[in-house]
Amino acid sequence: MIAVVRLRGTIDVHAKIKETLRLLRLHRRYHCVVIPDTPSYRGMLQVVKDYVAFGEIDAETLAMLLRHRGRLVGDKPLTDEYLQKNTPYKSIEDFAKAVVEGKAKLTDIPGLKPVFRLHPPRKGLKNIKWHYPRGDLGRHGNIRDLLYRMR
Repeated sequence: MIAVVRLRGTIDVHAKIKETLRLLRLHRRYHCVVIPDTPSYRGMLQVVKDYVAFGEIDAETLAMLLRHRGRLVGDKPLTDEYLQKNTPYKSIEDFAKAVVEGKAKLTDIPGLKPVFRLHPPRKGLKNIKWHYPRGDLGRHGNIRDLLYRMR
């Protein structure tokens, strides 16, 4: 699984890049989506690499995202009780582990919004014009640090 976070806006952006960001459901800055690691998504990430940060996500980080930023329809937070009632999983951590292993999908939770709306990162970004490790754009080895600062 790959987490993708949009870091730049769309002023003076080529139409192909705008369309790809729309297809990824990254409509605003600091929106995050979790997508499967497939060749078609890899191609989309190659198109928008100058506007987003992306990297592999582990179960612990996905559980943190679901717990802090997971929202249901009606802007209600995702809780363990809701997960127990509507899915066969007992906790958010168990569900996150199943998603990372490929046994479940985020769409298995009824009513879960597909986009995580994050805070701007604590202590700011390094640079949104250069690629990682000099800046924050592009492929991160593990995007855990950036997502933790934006929780």
